[in-house]
Amino acid sequence: MKFLANENVPFSSVTHLKSLGYDIKAIGIDNPSITDEQVMQIAIAENRTIITYDSDYGELIFRHGYRPNAGVIFIRLQPEDPLETARILEILISKNILSFDKNLTVIDSNSIRQKKY
Repeated sequence: MKFLANENVPFSSVTHLKSLGYDIKAIGIDNPSITDEQVMQIAIAENRTIITYDSDYGELIFRHGYRPNAGVIFIRLQPEDPLETARILEILISKNILSFDKNLTVIDSNSIRQKKY
């Protein structure tokens, strides 16, 4: 599984996931200030799951037709700790109960929802 961390994902979470062996790229490092559409294009071209705190990705999928095969994970809560994003992903991946492929996965403090596209 390959990930693409949007600019709003804390760098410490990206670094932590890399240290655990995950294949993750960070927009804030590799392509700072690009548009959400360009992030989608990278995710599609490289078959990466987008990790974001930006709600605009649902609109890009369902209104504008972007369809990253590897999916999008939208974390709807603001992290109190910069490593919280990494911890959330570690738990989700270790449980191996969700498929992110062609899904918008929405995570908030009370639930995890997925919408297929």
